[in-house]
Amino acid sequence: MERVEYYRQCIRKLLTAQMTWEQGNADIECQLIFDVEHDHYQLLDVGWDDLKRVYNCFIHLDIKNGKIWIQRNMTEVDIARELVEMGVPREDIVLGLHPPYKRPYTGYGVA
Repeated sequence: MERVEYYRQCIRKLLTAQMTWEQGNADIECQLIFDVEHDHYQLLDVGWDDLKRVYNCFIHLDIKNGKIWIQRNMTEVDIARELVEMGVPREDIVLGLHPPYKRPYTGYGVA
């Protein structure tokens, strides 16, 4: 359990560092979602751009079975590399955004 708590801290640190504030539009809010009970973590933009609804999930990470799953990454940041630099073993990072048949070739965990 100690390891999972460390992974939670790493994810919170990574997402907080990636949080950006929308410049010039006070109607769009950048939100950090930390569901520690179910281990779901997201970085979102929510609001309005004139008459257009804005809802964008930029990063979505989960912890499942003691591993960090990268479900979505719409940024230029290599999240897996950042997690490795924080001390997370490569085999404990699953690139869930890749199909299962490709995961064995990524150099990270498979499930």
